[in-house]
Amino acid sequence: MKLTTAALLLTASLLAACSQTANAPVAPKEIAQDSYCALDGMLLADYPGPKAQIHYDGTPEPDFFCDTMEMFSLLLKPEQARKVAAAYVQAMDQTTWEQPKGAWIDAKKAFYVVGSKKRGAMGPTIPSFATREGAQKFADTEGGKVHPFPEITADMARLDGGALHDQRM
Repeated sequence: MKLTTAALLLTASLLAACSQTANAPVAPKEIAQDSYCALDGMLLADYPGPKAQIHYDGTPEPDFFCDTMEMFSLLLKPEQARKVAAAYVQAMDQTTWEQPKGAWIDAKKAFYVVGSKKRGAMGPTIPSFATREGAQKFADTEGGKVHPFPEITADMARLDGGALHDQRM
């Protein structure tokens, strides 16, 4: 009886540990020199502007994107069926535009500028910021309107202005 009870307690402990690991928050990954965009294979380090990453449930590595526009175009598609564990963007009020490094923030907590004249890796972009103030300061200089994540629509994240017109590819 003691052996059975011990075995049951051990099994329950292991299941609880697995459950806690599965529900643990997913941390953003840093971009390496050989990190590439999941949509078009572009090397991320070669291009300016905010980058993004999506972590899917059951997948150990994130999909990286050379532009926030690409991330939104996937997340906002009605046919997007993969369960997203986390999505991160770079806070452009915490890093440089030309060579952004680190500064990863939860995409759902970020503020975005739609309609600015500043160009990202794929042309028109939706820059991401950690604060509304940082986003507004950018919009005052570069144009556009500030939106929190829930206000971004699929129409704002159309890719037809970027890859189709990128002369560097």
